[in-house]
Amino acid sequence: MKVILKADVKGTGKKGEIVEVSDGFAKNFLLKRSLAEIATASGINEVEQKRTADAFHKAENIKALKEQAAKLGGSEVKVAIRTGKNGKVFGSVTTDKIAAALSELGYEVDKKRITTKEPLKNVGTYDAEVRFMEGVVAKIKVHVVPLE
Repeated sequence: MKVILKADVKGTGKKGEIVEVSDGFAKNFLLKRSLAEIATASGINEVEQKRTADAFHKAENIKALKEQAAKLGGSEVKVAIRTGKNGKVFGSVTTDKIAAALSELGYEVDKKRITTKEPLKNVGTYDAEVRFMEGVVAKIKVHVVPLE
């Protein structure tokens, strides 16, 4: 019997999938617990339309993230931090400060998406990456300058 799963069922399939199961399993377990519905022509068509729409929205989202990464890539951000008389930095530059500096430039980026290779504890120029998703990365430069 073909059924459309309404929820994830371990060992059978994920929500929204059309699967072939035995009649007894479908009637006594899946249908009784409202985990599935019998696959009718209209139900199958609905699932296919939903799958197509989800794929389209995912592709649009990826396209938007790639455009944002292309705009952001190569940007340079200046972050000011307190320093002592001899140039020693108090604390370090965090990803929160980098995200705030990017928002001043007009880019809204979550601080969790920003990574640096090393802690930014000295005045100078450092490389950082903004990871939008796997495979979509923008490289930026962070200039750490003394607070005036």
